[in-house]
Amino acid sequence: MPSQPDLPEPAHSDLDSMLSRKFGKEVANYFAGSPLNRVAFLRSDHPFLSAALKHPSTSFLLLNNLAPLAHDPSKLAYASYKDVHSLIGDAPYAKSEDEMISDYNSTITIPQLVFLGLDERQKEGFEWTIYKGSPYFALDVTPKGSIEDNATSVIREMESRGLKFLEGRMHMSLPASSAAIFAQARALLDWNARNPFCGQCGQPTFSIQAGMKRTCPPKDMASLTTSIGSATPAQPSDRPSCATRKGVSNLSFPRTDPTIIVAVVSSDARRVLIGRQKRWPPHWYSTLAGFVEPAESVEEAVRREVWEESGVSLGRVVIHSTQPWPYPANLMIGAIAQTIPGGEEIMLKHDPELEDAKWVELDEVREALRVGTSGLGEGPGEGYKEGGLRLPPGTAIANQLLTAVVGGFLGADSKI
Repeated sequence: MPSQPDLPEPAHSDLDSMLSRKFGKEVANYFAGSPLNRVAFLRSDHPFLSAALKHPSTSFLLLNNLAPLAHDPSKLAYASYKDVHSLIGDAPYAKSEDEMISDYNSTITIPQLVFLGLDERQKEGFEWTIYKGSPYFALDVTPKGSIEDNATSVIREMESRGLKFLEGRMHMSLPASSAAIFAQARALLDWNARNPFCGQCGQPTFSIQAGMKRTCPPKDMASLTTSIGSATPAQPSDRPSCATRKGVSNLSFPRTDPTIIVAVVSSDARRVLIGRQKRWPPHWYSTLAGFVEPAESVEEAVRREVWEESGVSLGRVVIHSTQPWPYPANLMIGAIAQTIPGGEEIMLKHDPELEDAKWVELDEVREALRVGTSGLGEGPGEGYKEGGLRLPPGTAIANQLLTAVVGGFLGADSKI
């Protein structure tokens, strides 16, 4: 089994406070803990973006069909402004957002560029008013449309340096800080790529606010017909009316889908409920999970999903920690819950999602956490005995929930 990266350090982990004394140390999960200050309020400040774009300390994370550029699976690679100049041009933020929307032309492919934030660990270099740090951008270099040739050229140049775009869905061998930057970049580029058209009127949308919003322009320069020598400039055509241009719904924002994942403890606190899907490796189990539905609290979603998938009925539900999951845009809300007396009978007839669900003793979970953790495509750890329980790796929030349960979460200082 490949070595697992360390998890991010929680914010202010050494700070003593009333909350930390009562509820314990905060838990930070993999894909969280970004070193970047997103300075979201500067995303529409084009002078700031223009200055950040060309600064020598600026890093561009390139993604080709959402595969990140890297030296190897454990180290991302970054490009400079010079490397991507042929693709993004001299001044992509020279015009204001209003001017860009006014000049919108649906036949021109604009490279998707997302401002990720400032790495404030690097105090020397880029400064903007009171803000200091190295700027980070994400750039989609997928060859398409009118930028196909330039994008292909950038890709070939990067590959000529011995770099590669990491294919595959999971990238969980990166250091924690790099994983968090990748997660943000992938989620936002994926969202932009999935939303090229307006959900209201069906017309093409346009990326604004440094890749964090999309708008439905009222006009399109694509239909312009010019007459050589005409003294009167041709006018862009009006697009169909759209409700998104009125009131507060005039913009489309990136989505985040809340998903619950829960370690279920028996009423006597001696066993844990785990389940498995048919496609998983033999003996590989995890905690139960599912999407939060509209008009449903997190606690209600936990109880509903566990009952639907396993037939088990829950009482108290406590939130433990959360994990951003960029496949494509989930927020895993980790919980620990306890059954009601008499509610532990397993019945898989409601929802056929699980192949199996079972109760396991805490000692068996402890042993599996010690030697039997791995990703789905990896082998178990050293000391694992064939036929033993296998569990998700430490980079998965399911592992952290199970670790909390067997590590005393339900002890004398129980939070339940």
